[in-house]
Amino acid sequence: MPAAPVDQSEHRLGPLLDHLARRMRLRAESVLAPLGLRPRHLVALTVLRAQGGSSQQALAGTLAMDGTNIVGLLNELETERLVERRRSPEDRRRHVVELTEAGARRLSEAECALATVEGEVLGALDPGQRETLYQLLQRAATGTAVNCVDALESPPGDAAAC
Repeated sequence: MPAAPVDQSEHRLGPLLDHLARRMRLRAESVLAPLGLRPRHLVALTVLRAQGGSSQQALAGTLAMDGTNIVGLLNELETERLVERRRSPEDRRRHVVELTEAGARRLSEAECALATVEGEVLGALDPGQRETLYQLLQRAATGTAVNCVDALESPPGDAAAC
């Protein structure tokens, strides 16, 4: 007996997004490795650049890392002279972490390498489509989640329904 046809109106984005994310992550890791960086390093450097530095505790909160892990991460970055940690002049118990010039240069190199990765993984999309995808993903990432109880109360045919 032949298999029942798949209803093409039931597109599920999760597996497709997961596949693209996996491809992007694997390629990103391969281009970051020669620079001595891992994705978690890149995120920390990006946050430090955007914030113009941070207390160690605030950085741990932003990165959702516990104190032990943030110390390890910063030790790795400091060993490479990509960040500098020093005592806060206002509160000697706190450490302030700042991106060094070498860290800013390495971050720029990594961003160029990652732009190449995006070009490879998303090569089937033209620049306008990539921008649209970015805007949609940005909106999805910052939007509020709809739970299934709310969706069940939605009118029939509503896109928010589960």
